[in-house]
Amino acid sequence: MKNVYKNQMRLEFSSKSTNENFARIAVAAFATQLDPSLEEIADIKTAVSEAVTNCIIHGYENEEGIIKIECKLFANSIEIEISDNGKGIEDIEKARQALYTSKSNLERSGMGFTIMESFMDELRVESVVGIGTKVTMKKMIKANEVVTENEIKL
Repeated sequence: MKNVYKNQMRLEFSSKSTNENFARIAVAAFATQLDPSLEEIADIKTAVSEAVTNCIIHGYENEEGIIKIECKLFANSIEIEISDNGKGIEDIEKARQALYTSKSNLERSGMGFTIMESFMDELRVESVVGIGTKVTMKKMIKANEVVTENEIKL
């Protein structure tokens, strides 16, 4: 049986660097419905920031386009899909390697996917050259918490 989500939201915005902060705050605000810890919220914001920045810098190469975010809340997790209709990634495996970058002149280059992977529980990257890229991330919320008998009765 397929997991049914509890709630969802979609956003579309211009690929301007000023919208990166908006995206991370919007996703974090939506995630608060699961009552995440501050650390979990910080992880989500960091991963969203990296994914959106990749869309802006690599997908659209600083030309204007549209970035789409779709979030789904499940019982104890959030799934975040961030996509662009940019240039796409020729070699996803190579792009996911730590410190690999196609923009060596930029600060912090080559760590986007590594950071997303380290802050989220799952990371999937799909891309078609000339069509765009979709990054799907999943974060378990309160994954290490033990449910007591008293909480079950509530």
